[in-house]
Amino acid sequence: MSDLLAIKEALVGKFGCAADKVTTPRERRVFAEAPAGRFRDVFDHAVREMGFDWLCTITGLDDKETLVAMYHLSHADGTVLSLKNRVSRDRPVIGTVTDMFPGAANYERELVDLLGFEVEGLPPGNRYPLPDGWPTDQHPLRKDWQPQKKADP
Repeated sequence: MSDLLAIKEALVGKFGCAADKVTTPRERRVFAEAPAGRFRDVFDHAVREMGFDWLCTITGLDDKETLVAMYHLSHADGTVLSLKNRVSRDRPVIGTVTDMFPGAANYERELVDLLGFEVEGLPPGNRYPLPDGWPTDQHPLRKDWQPQKKADP
């Protein structure tokens, strides 16, 4: 699957990904943003039909206007597809991918704890990486986050 042009054409042609939202900055690297509401369709196709069957990691980003969950998928030939799922900061709801990659649970819990995503379908489990006593409305990787000051005793 190292034909980067074929990957780009498949994502643009099949799913309507904006051509300028699919980039190939260097050999064996593809960055793509799924159209709104189509992330899971693009993700499933990349895994099942294009052979990107290894979830390397998930990265969360705050660009001040939206939140992004970027899923880094690898192909056997070493090509990495970084697929972005951009959502509203006011309602950052995404669906889990643990049905395909059970190991995604901790990555998705990081998105919940650190950026305030809501991951629908995420199996129950311990918080990660923040401690259990951390306030659930405090997300330290959000650009507008301010630490709460402790009250003096």
